[in-house]
Amino acid sequence: MKRKQFIQSAAISVGALSICSITNALDNQKTLKQSKANSKPKIIKNGEGDRQIVLGDNQILKLTGEDTNGLYTLIEQFNDPGMKIPLHIHKDEDELFHVLEGELEIQVGEEIKSLKAGDIGFCPRGIPHSWKVIGNDKAKVMLSIFPAGLENMFQELAEFPPGPPDFQKVTEICKKYNIKFV
Repeated sequence: MKRKQFIQSAAISVGALSICSITNALDNQKTLKQSKANSKPKIIKNGEGDRQIVLGDNQILKLTGEDTNGLYTLIEQFNDPGMKIPLHIHKDEDELFHVLEGELEIQVGEEIKSLKAGDIGFCPRGIPHSWKVIGNDKAKVMLSIFPAGLENMFQELAEFPPGPPDFQKVTEICKKYNIKFV
């Protein structure tokens, strides 16, 4: 390719990429503006929210996709030592665990860390992760999920009767939400 053709081709490519970046940025701004326009203020006091038990995980739904226009879900978890969720992968969501009380052992990829009050664990989509309450005290954790939607899966799983769940049915429900156990 001649120098002049190369420069023209590169300039066109850079221009196209710039237009795509600007378009994406404008779309993101539009989504955020729509979200702000449609959002309604909500005050949730300590202990308030919709309570449910999801396969042994004690949850209080604080904010759902309906509250946040699909941007995120906020769930308070309060569990006994030994409570754990096995290694799994989310295709569509990022999760953030903010430990408020107690101690949580979290695995993200190959890394395993112990988190105490004030610590945060970030689990990006596509990376295997799990968690377990460790120590002698209950753990209170604020779970943020980006974007929203998994609260619907949790509500389906909360309908299981107490006791050991039918893991095949759990797997089928999780698969609908693009979650796979490892």
